Amino acid sequence: MTDPGAMEADGPRTSDATAAVEPPRGELLNQGAEARVFVSTYLGRPAVIKQRFSKKYRHPTLDAKLTSRRLTGEARSLAKARKLGVLTPTLYAVDPAASTLTLERVEGRSLKDLLLAETLTHEDPEIQRLAESIGACVARLHDGGLVHGDLTTSNILVRPDGQVVLIDFGLAANSTLTEDKGVDLYVLERAFLSAHSRSGDVFSLVLASYKKSSKFWSSVLNRFAEVRARGRKRAMVG
Repeated sequence: MTDPGAMEADGPRTSDATAAVEPPRGELLNQGAEARVFVSTYLGRPAVIKQRFSKKYRHPTLDAKLTSRRLTGEARSLAKARKLGVLTPTLYAVDPAASTLTLERVEGRSLKDLLLAETLTHEDPEIQRLAESIGACVARLHDGGLVHGDLTTSNILVRPDGQVVLIDFGLAANSTLTEDKGVDLYVLERAFLSAHSRSGDVFSLVLASYKKSSKFWSSVLNRFAEVRARGRKRAMVG
């Protein structure tokens, strides 16, 4: 198991992961296309263990190298986001052999659940504060040359004190391209609209905060508008 402190400069030290590994002990919390998440503890602290899947259709050696590389990439992205001032779960440990990251279990609820459960509108002070925090967080990532890659309302957690925490950096990448940043914002907009019919008004507050917080807002928002137009055209064509 790798000490996450080793990743501050060059990323965590890794070794080739095995092609097939046993799932961690603990209750299965969530499962996606690339990984599954288990409830656990780490040195007595509430934690989650995220385990990346091996791909049976790939050659075992290639699969091990790709899985290890992506695990390391996610750990580095988490570290970079925190350096940029964005709240993320604390990374406790990296285990390339088991294809796992052990992370802080964040107390709170997803933004998606909050939007679905509450009847809050863009005029509500709580929603306005959240939107401002989200826009500022995304701007810090983008200005620092990092795109999230899966910026949905499910991957934004809201702590009981209202702090916003971004999770799941499995698809994150270093990028300064306005196209990549525009796609990040478009994915977030679609997630807002799918969570609640009135969430478009809330997303406009997120964009306003992004504009206020980002040094490069003009070029990014122009590209976001282009990405959105392409998305609508594809939807019309089917």
